[in-house]
Amino acid sequence: MRKRIITMTSMKKNKVILGLSGGVDSTAAALILQENGYDVTGLYFDVTPEATASGEGRRRAEKAAEQLSIDFVYRDVSRDFEDIVIGDFCRQYGCGRTPNPCIVCNPEVKFRTLLEAADSLGAHYIATGHYADTFHDEGTGKWYIRKADNVRKDQSYMLYRLGQEAISRLLLPLSNVEDKEQVREMARARALENSEARDSQEICFIPEGDDYKEFLRRRGLRPPGGDFVDRDGNVLGQHGGILDFTIGQRKGLGIALGKPAFVTAIDSDTNRVVLGSNEDLFRREIFSEENVLTNESWLEDEGLTAKIRYASKPAPVRLERVGDDRIKACFDEPQRAATPGQSIVFYKDDLVVGGGFIASRGKKEDSR
Repeated sequence: MRKRIITMTSMKKNKVILGLSGGVDSTAAALILQENGYDVTGLYFDVTPEATASGEGRRRAEKAAEQLSIDFVYRDVSRDFEDIVIGDFCRQYGCGRTPNPCIVCNPEVKFRTLLEAADSLGAHYIATGHYADTFHDEGTGKWYIRKADNVRKDQSYMLYRLGQEAISRLLLPLSNVEDKEQVREMARARALENSEARDSQEICFIPEGDDYKEFLRRRGLRPPGGDFVDRDGNVLGQHGGILDFTIGQRKGLGIALGKPAFVTAIDSDTNRVVLGSNEDLFRREIFSEENVLTNESWLEDEGLTAKIRYASKPAPVRLERVGDDRIKACFDEPQRAATPGQSIVFYKDDLVVGGGFIASRGKKEDSR
């Protein structure tokens, strides 16, 4: 953690509200903050009524706070989470897109809750166990999310939609942690019960072992079956509904064509799923919507890179504003399986300078 100077004032500049899940990452973040002289309060929030009713997550986080000897506060955000995150998750899949709920949750629920708790408790800072960093440009006064030292664990992609208020008050203690084993060693050294805890599941509101397709169907999302077609519109067969597919998918298509076939497009208006070759998945130009930019001047900057999914490598890109809302990203090298609903995130060196939701090819869909 790159330590910030602590100035003791009536604003309680050393007090920080930490998102405490009870997992090893957030616990290690608390330990690092304590070592750097911060007065830490752990905040845990439930995102579904079922989680609130069971209390399991809350008890785990409370236990971690007790072992850390820090204050603990709790919030039930299930109503907002339902409206903002789960509602969007269902709408996006219904439109043939593949959403990333954490991207929506971070600015609208998680960090908003942290900021509200910080304001109510008189804390200047907020913190999480994300593997990322922040940077302040003194020339412009702007704050940026910056990549973590650990490139393999870097989560800067997930934080690109955070606003200036959140970033300017954000501490990310795991920014220069080398690997997960180092985090576990911190917990072991304090004999903390969660030192060997598994990493959290990918979609927090879907029960472990459950399937997102069944979750959507239980929510009443049951699009009718439709046609498999090739890129020229020729019918190849039938499918049971667009929920079963995502861009780039090869396995589980339920159709045999005698050669490898991949999902290259999904049309929710006609319930058609377009199949093609692996080569059909590559695109040099990718459009994004609902973009956020730290500074509009970055659009004209050279030397930018972009990622079209969390695990992909940043690739050289040129950006161009198209209309009021869209940005066209032009890559030097074609990118594989750009998936509508996922995010494209723009970088200048190690700084996150903006991003947006990948748009469906050839048309603008206003679903959010």
